[in-house]
Amino acid sequence: MVIKGVLTFPGDKSISHRALMFAALADGESRISNLSTGADVQSTRECLEACGIEIKDDGNDVVVKGEQFSDPTKPLDCGNSGTTTRLLLGLLAGQGINATLVGDDSLSSRPMNRILDPLSQMGLISESNDGKLPITIHKSDMTGIHYESPVASAQIKSAVFLAALGASGKTSFKEPILSRDHTEKMLHGLGANISIDGLTATISNLTSPLSNFEISVPGDPSTAAFFAASAALVPNSEIVLNRVLANPLRTGLFAALERMGAGMECLDQWDEAGERIGNLKIFHQPMIGISITKTGVPGLIDELPIIAILATQAKGETEVRGAEELRVKECDRIHAVCKNLKNMGADIEELDDGFIINGPTPLNGTTIETFHDHRITMAFTIAGLIAEGDTVLNHPKCVSISYPEFFDVLEQLKQ
Repeated sequence: MVIKGVLTFPGDKSISHRALMFAALADGESRISNLSTGADVQSTRECLEACGIEIKDDGNDVVVKGEQFSDPTKPLDCGNSGTTTRLLLGLLAGQGINATLVGDDSLSSRPMNRILDPLSQMGLISESNDGKLPITIHKSDMTGIHYESPVASAQIKSAVFLAALGASGKTSFKEPILSRDHTEKMLHGLGANISIDGLTATISNLTSPLSNFEISVPGDPSTAAFFAASAALVPNSEIVLNRVLANPLRTGLFAALERMGAGMECLDQWDEAGERIGNLKIFHQPMIGISITKTGVPGLIDELPIIAILATQAKGETEVRGAEELRVKECDRIHAVCKNLKNMGADIEELDDGFIINGPTPLNGTTIETFHDHRITMAFTIAGLIAEGDTVLNHPKCVSISYPEFFDVLEQLKQ
């Protein structure tokens, strides 16, 4: 079996969430094409609709009519989506909305104080379940602050900026390492008063609505990563990934693949709506182990499970450090990766903030515990391509969180 084909992907999940929220704040109708098909983005859409925002499908496009927000009549169900929860907390706080946010069991175990702390400093009155969902927020007078975040997190940064749009005065946000910057890029392009100085961004409240817009969301690099890895791992394989987001803060996986020695060729790159987009060819070549440190983690945080799979087939040691954030994702991804790879026969050591893998080692098919986590499910599906014997995943349907079409597309690539 080899992996061959040419792929385009549904829109990037991070940009899709933000496009819907910014369209809700814009003047008039905005049109979004290639919106992410994942359940997480659907959660954002349904929560916005529950707050009085009109969103309709028009062919393959989604049209959002910017409106005055209204208090929802029932709790807002964020499903499994941490991005929905954290960004909505900021957005709705800034718009003076009374609301209760709830989610599934996984989401309800994830920490939200990292969002509630800066929002409370801005004046938000809220109640939570010991810093977790359900969370109720009340209409509050919001005031701009200067906030220094202890962690590099685009979700915290975006929540604070969204709240700042409805707060009095200016708000500045400083982070220890630059996290993904889609919020800043989009807000700047839509007319918000935002400036950036190194690791600090400063934004003023909105004196008029954002400009309405049309956007074609570039393909999701976090989804493309799994298919890139399949071509890098399976001998004689080659795939082309078209129209993938090439924002340098999101291409850490591809940079890691290059450092490992995988075959890679950039076919084309261009700018569109403030973002870099590219076409890329990935093919199989022998790989070597690499080191990933804390400064490199934010650019590939979602791709670390698939990097672990790649590392099992690379010559030498691969060490990942400074990735403790993985322990508070949809599951404890460090534990999930280490447990499942050990069961497949990999040489892996679990660390508090990452892991060490020595390769190459043959992998054996086994039953994979997915922990209902879409990234773990996709990573170990790819591992199954090179494993001896059958790889069986419990709860494979959780891929619908980000890419419902995953299994069908992978099947089409097998030759």
